[in-house]
Amino acid sequence: MFIKLKDISYHVTVEGEGEPLLLLHGFTGDSGTWIPFIPLWKKKYTVITVDIIGHGKTDSPEEIEKYTMQESVTHLKALIDHLQLATVHLLGYSMGGRLALAYCMNYPETVKKLILESSSPGLRTDIERKQRRIQDEKLGDSILEQGIINFVNKWEEIPLFKSQKILSEDAKQAIRKQRLANNPVGLANSLRGMGTGAQNSYWSSLSRLSIETLLITGELDQKFCQIAEEMVDCNKKIKHLTINDAGHAIHVEKPEIFGTIVLEFLRS
Repeated sequence: MFIKLKDISYHVTVEGEGEPLLLLHGFTGDSGTWIPFIPLWKKKYTVITVDIIGHGKTDSPEEIEKYTMQESVTHLKALIDHLQLATVHLLGYSMGGRLALAYCMNYPETVKKLILESSSPGLRTDIERKQRRIQDEKLGDSILEQGIINFVNKWEEIPLFKSQKILSEDAKQAIRKQRLANNPVGLANSLRGMGTGAQNSYWSSLSRLSIETLLITGELDQKFCQIAEEMVDCNKKIKHLTINDAGHAIHVEKPEIFGTIVLEFLRS
């Protein structure tokens, strides 16, 4: 279904019964990311997926200011209100995890449990954020100038996704098809508006996060394993699980393990 939030048409799905579990995909993905898990999770939970602005079937407006992290947080709250939900469990992957954490920092009273897969609280320093903003803006420009096929060809080769080379051809083609289906304007503006360099840092706020939180990382993704350990150092209430023989996208590389871990954490 489509829901109009703050003049943006969002693509949303709702399946199952029980406490609401809201799922947020990563950059270049869409709500289809979670399809393999819905049959399992909807037995116990009302599973809600949404295409984040600039992705999937949700609008991809030209105005960059509509893509800021704070704007997306506001839209997420509007969605939860529209669905008349008092509280939700939140699960976010990578970019979706950054959005989930930003939401929790703004509306903690509406979140029961938080699961972050291969995500971060942003970059710590102004210098790091400025450097990353420049990189993201260049990447956004290249998507518009060289086209989405060229971008996806390069994106598939970045070190972050090296461990996905061993996936079946069918799995790799499904991921590629999902990426290519996105709107180039939406992806470019997503990088510019809510990329890691554009968002606020939440490192200094982690200590006050009172929501029960689980971080999931793949052992082959050393960068995000280290980030997760540093997050735990900031707040001992945060739990961290590392999955063997998995990289950045654990839900893709180890779906059965991932699906079970999510259920066990929500039930605990």
